[in-house]
Amino acid sequence: MCGINGIFAYAPAAAAVDRTELLRVRDSMIARGPDGAGVWIGGDGRVGLAHRRLAILDLSEAGAQPMHSTDGRLVVSFNGEIYNYPELRSELERDGIAFRSHSDTEVLLHLYRRHGPAMVGRLRGMFAFALWDAQARSLLLARDPHGIKPLYYADDGRTVRFASQVSALLAGEGMDTRPEPAGAVGFLLWGSVPEPFTLYRGIRLLPAGSTLMVTEAAGASAAVRYWSLSAALKRSVQAAEGVPVGGEPAFMRERLLDSVRAHLLADVPVGAFLSAGLDSSTLVGLAREASPARLRTLTLSFDDLQGTQHDECPAASLIARHLDVDHTCIVLSAGEQEDELDRFFAAMDQPTIDGINTWFVSRAARQAGLKVALSGLGGDELLGGYATFAELPRLRARAQGSLWRHAPSLYRDVHRLLGARLGWPPNAAGIPGYGTDPEGAYHLLKGVFMPWELDGVLDADALREGLHALAETDAAHIETLAGLNDFGQVASLESVRYMRNQLLRDTDWVSMSHSLEIRVPLVDHVLSEALLGLAASGRLGAGKSMLPRTLARGLPDEILNRPKSGFVVPTWRWLRHHPGLDAWRSVPALKHPRMSDGRRWAYTLLSRHPAGKALIRN
Repeated sequence: MCGINGIFAYAPAAAAVDRTELLRVRDSMIARGPDGAGVWIGGDGRVGLAHRRLAILDLSEAGAQPMHSTDGRLVVSFNGEIYNYPELRSELERDGIAFRSHSDTEVLLHLYRRHGPAMVGRLRGMFAFALWDAQARSLLLARDPHGIKPLYYADDGRTVRFASQVSALLAGEGMDTRPEPAGAVGFLLWGSVPEPFTLYRGIRLLPAGSTLMVTEAAGASAAVRYWSLSAALKRSVQAAEGVPVGGEPAFMRERLLDSVRAHLLADVPVGAFLSAGLDSSTLVGLAREASPARLRTLTLSFDDLQGTQHDECPAASLIARHLDVDHTCIVLSAGEQEDELDRFFAAMDQPTIDGINTWFVSRAARQAGLKVALSGLGGDELLGGYATFAELPRLRARAQGSLWRHAPSLYRDVHRLLGARLGWPPNAAGIPGYGTDPEGAYHLLKGVFMPWELDGVLDADALREGLHALAETDAAHIETLAGLNDFGQVASLESVRYMRNQLLRDTDWVSMSHSLEIRVPLVDHVLSEALLGLAASGRLGAGKSMLPRTLARGLPDEILNRPKSGFVVPTWRWLRHHPGLDAWRSVPALKHPRMSDGRRWAYTLLSRHPAGKALIRN
């Protein structure tokens, strides 16, 4: 895992690459790669790549980057891990290709020479990379199927700049840094900035499962998607017909073990985060089976939660004893939490309402000497573990049967007058207008603010422009839900809206702030295509109930019967007592007794961001 950046001055009138800028952007990401650094600038000064290294595979200098092909034609700067690189390497060696290193990076160079940009379809892993082809005078940018690793870029019409973080690009020059209304509106609607936007007009996120080609002849092309979750889900439904009825547990175990083995590939020790949930427990159990190395696990809790149903330490400790792993439970005091908040905010690449729990457990993992940790992220999206899988179809049926569906604005007016008195949930005001289609119903269930609530929060012009841009982008880029059943629709929405835009992005910047690589075996496109169809067909049981059956030792009954609680952080206390987190008090709507702390938290985070603050209504 690393930090990458680069500059390609593709237009004849563009200034040559500034080495000082290239290094300044690179070294703003030192936490992403404290083990080494490299830089390369082409002989004509028109292109430059840079790299910060966190050494996980091939710890020698042979694995250093940017990495060149032997003839100098190809140069790559790569962030991530290619889990099937041993198989790809063996295939290439059988064809007579000689390798100079034992790194997965070198595989990218040889695959590109053989397959060109189509080589991304051969890769299994999490990745973002930039590959320069001197012969074609082209720069290829690529990102993994699920979007685990980010890649941000800025194109001013003459020069393309890219980096692993928005904050790194801002250390450079030549970008349009005016506030982007779509980023701010999207953040308040969802709690994260939706792909491909950032909070800056001139900086975009390369969409997940996409490549982008930049050439001297044509400049930057439109991003090309090579993998789509909805298409993969449809393929998976068809493939599920080949799994014998009754053979689902064995098939699921085989596919999960395959993913876990792949994600254990490393030249350093691999640990794991262990909550009291089925997904992380199953991953830890499978990792224990798959590796002879002693596994170290960590659980995080807050002193506020001790003795409550949200304290995961007792259950996680029981699981650890059952699975026979070396376990540590970290309990943070209120003082420790608040001491870290300012560091958390300073490192935050884009505003997000989540990520603080990952911050604390990543910090603990790094202090324990770990460089790599497995996470159970993605299990709910893959197997239907969220309540939305049952709630969304019910909400749509209610909306479609509502007598108000032809007068949604009038219903909102009635709700505004009577809702508080009758105890109606605030989001219920949108049921007739938004609840009839999957995207709208999902927003009612999982959104932070509703669109009609933002006129008291954001500048009117910014709100109008942002909503328009989001609608246009969704129409062009959101995963199509056509042809998917209820499960498939919710799985797609949860995977894109929540997992991709929030959970995975937070996992990246938070873990990299602590020089830690977090791997997510349940977010693997090979596994997705194997299991999503069975889950969508109802053949894996309710939610994640089949997961423990994939373990040789199972799980204790106390864990199997434990209700799902989720991870809770004490934002309610921070909003009221931590200095600098009370901006919400100046907004009349946010002081209303029925206003949720989640909305106050989102507003507060946006108000702390320079670009977000500029769009807030005065």
